[in-house]
Amino acid sequence: MSDPTPPVRLRPAQDGDLDALLALEERSFAGDRLSRRQYRRHLHSATACILVATHEHRLIGSALLLFRRTSRAARLYSLAIDAAARGQGIGRRLLDAVEQQARQRGCDRVRLEVRADNAAARTLYERCGYARCGQRAAYYEDGANALLYEKRLSPH
Repeated sequence: MSDPTPPVRLRPAQDGDLDALLALEERSFAGDRLSRRQYRRHLHSATACILVATHEHRLIGSALLLFRRTSRAARLYSLAIDAAARGQGIGRRLLDAVEQQARQRGCDRVRLEVRADNAAARTLYERCGYARCGQRAAYYEDGANALLYEKRLSPH
């Protein structure tokens, strides 16, 4: 018997997703949020890729990946999953898609920062092959430390 639940769909973000991206950002992060202006800029930038996860036309996850012309490392700037959708593998699927985008752009690794006190995110990154490679003291606006992670990408 097939599952009647509609699948989660991953796709590039579109202009029409802007309000939902901002709402997800607000629900997901107490501070250090992306603004409407930043999202709008990234939506139309050649050096950024925003992917979204949707379920029944509702945005339930997003990932923002940044590229620099002079670097073979992509930077995962933001990964947000709606609280009601956590634990369903959406973060892992978004990470896989981000890594594929990085490979397509000629990158050989993905780097990211994560709050030192965000155990769930750190666990996800570590399970997906990201290795801790540093720390930044008082990185976030509330003074929290950031842990730096990196994953070397194998060619596919």
